[in-house]
Amino acid sequence: MHRVAIVVQPGIRAFDLAVITEVWGPDRSDLGVPAFELRRCALTPGPIPLPGGLSLTPDRGLDWLAEADLVVVPALARPCDPTPEPVLAALRDAHARGIAVAALCAGAFILAEAGLLAGRRAVTHWSLAPALAGRHPAVQVTEAPLYVEDDGVWTSAGVASGIDLCLHLVREAHGSEAAAAIARSMVTGPFRTGDHAQYLDRPTPAADRTAEALAAVRAKALGRLHEALDVATLARWAGMSPRSFARHFAASTGTTPHKWLLGHRLDEARKLLERTDHPVPEVARRAGFASEVTFRQHFASYIGTSPRAYRAAATASGPPPIPADSVRNGS
Repeated sequence: MHRVAIVVQPGIRAFDLAVITEVWGPDRSDLGVPAFELRRCALTPGPIPLPGGLSLTPDRGLDWLAEADLVVVPALARPCDPTPEPVLAALRDAHARGIAVAALCAGAFILAEAGLLAGRRAVTHWSLAPALAGRHPAVQVTEAPLYVEDDGVWTSAGVASGIDLCLHLVREAHGSEAAAAIARSMVTGPFRTGDHAQYLDRPTPAADRTAEALAAVRAKALGRLHEALDVATLARWAGMSPRSFARHFAASTGTTPHKWLLGHRLDEARKLLERTDHPVPEVARRAGFASEVTFRQHFASYIGTSPRAYRAAATASGPPPIPADSVRNGS
């Protein structure tokens, strides 16, 4: 995904446009990030008005979508406003060509209007989910996740989850190191899985000590991913029963301890595959998987390819891996 197209039209949200531009726009080659070609594609030339008195000048027509590796659709400030049919046709054509298409927040309404979400899972801002489901009953609207993918079509929830989706798309195409470098540059968190909850219960002063204990447990676990961690162990660190710990953990993070551990172990494994020449069984051990077979199964299920194929793709597009004896403790 080196060539990224933004679909611009009157009324798109400036925040979504800024997120896309900040992730794929700057030259971060000095940080080891690939060079991207980001283009603003519109139906007609000339300045396009945006909310808040802003304007944007496109630099490509809609025909450039066919040359892109990724097409990203910002939301309209008024989600139910119609999108011109040539724009919808260009989105349909891009998807038919096998190009990944992603929408931020209420951009899901545009993809639904184009027919790209019919029969597929999709997410949008939780407050807009009923409207999306009502206007497009063929869409399988889910309110919980931060972002979802179905047959090459990505949708994300509100506001900050657009950053999460964009970083995830970088991670999928170019590896966790590139995504982490962009996240550091943006001063944002480098990894939130799509199954995080969109919103969490508001904490109360009485829950402060619990929140601090859970944060300490997560920090400790990240330093010991190579160990055989389970809910009972994490609960013991927090001074809670396993049942109480699992309940508080889900309320705090929006996911289960098991899924949280699995996501970070897979992220650690990807880093090891990208940066070292450790054999796959050693990568599995350092990332905390009980066996190579278990590691391969989870990796293929979540990443969509085998560890060896992932390493081959990563090393083909980046610097050679660091020798195994120069890396300690899987870091």
